[in-house]
Amino acid sequence: MAEIFTVSFLTSVLTAAVRAGTPLLFALLGEITVERSGVLNLGVEGMMIVGALAGFTGAFYFGNPWIGLLLGMTAGGLLALAHGFLSITLKAEQPVSGIMLVLLGLGLTSFLGAPMAGKCITKMVGISVPYLCKVPVFGPALFQQDILVYISILLVPVLWLLLYRSRWGLAIIATGENPEAADSLGVNVVRVRYLCVLFGGLLAGVGGAYLTVAYTPMWVDGMTAGRGWIVIALVIFAFWDPTRAVVGAYFFGGIEAFQMRLQVIGIGVPVQLLQMLPYLSTLAILVFSAKQKARRRIGAPAALGVPYEREKAQ
Repeated sequence: MAEIFTVSFLTSVLTAAVRAGTPLLFALLGEITVERSGVLNLGVEGMMIVGALAGFTGAFYFGNPWIGLLLGMTAGGLLALAHGFLSITLKAEQPVSGIMLVLLGLGLTSFLGAPMAGKCITKMVGISVPYLCKVPVFGPALFQQDILVYISILLVPVLWLLLYRSRWGLAIIATGENPEAADSLGVNVVRVRYLCVLFGGLLAGVGGAYLTVAYTPMWVDGMTAGRGWIVIALVIFAFWDPTRAVVGAYFFGGIEAFQMRLQVIGIGVPVQLLQMLPYLSTLAILVFSAKQKARRRIGAPAALGVPYEREKAQ
């Protein structure tokens, strides 16, 4: 067993963990912003899958992964606006609206993606950072990746500054905690929530597109494989904090990469059990975060999932 866990094995797992965690990180940062504004979006899976198909289709027909990425982001944003219209304007039940969009996304991509099945594209190439990429173990994992990995990491401090060090962030958090008070101070609650929902959908679309233009350059029906639901769980683990999102995304990516490499080297463990590891780890995250939440009194925004009706507030 000791011969298996060599430096090269560890390096390959960490490198794959970062790549596998990147689509989760994009969607997770978007979902944290959405929920901070008080809107519960369970439709992340649907937005990621339409982003994946739109991204692959754009890259396939235009021969440019960046066009695919743009189309994937747009597709996720459009689905998010549908969720915003239902949950913010019509004040529909937010969990129901989100689940409906998941079913819509899965069904739509299964139908429209049938002609794309089995086709492949040229994925984004990696960019090596001089000198840093040669650092043992962590060099290839962090500094020999495609540009979207670097963008996702850069988004973490940017979003942290936006939420906690800007007037926009104050408005977002106030809207999620006490929309009545925010409204009384001149914050346009509806506009803030719509913008956050749109932003979350755009990032979910990017996360889905990443799967097809950079991670696995082909289209497979249902290829998000429940990642959107994992994102929902990781929001709780991250306590709605962008800096914790990195840990959650790469942890799940590491579990996925680890079980895949154990399958490759063949350690005598049933494949089905290895494939369960990422989802078992997600359950463990929920249990852990629930205990942390109870102990440290850190929870969801107070108005999360509650439609704001200005007439009643007045």
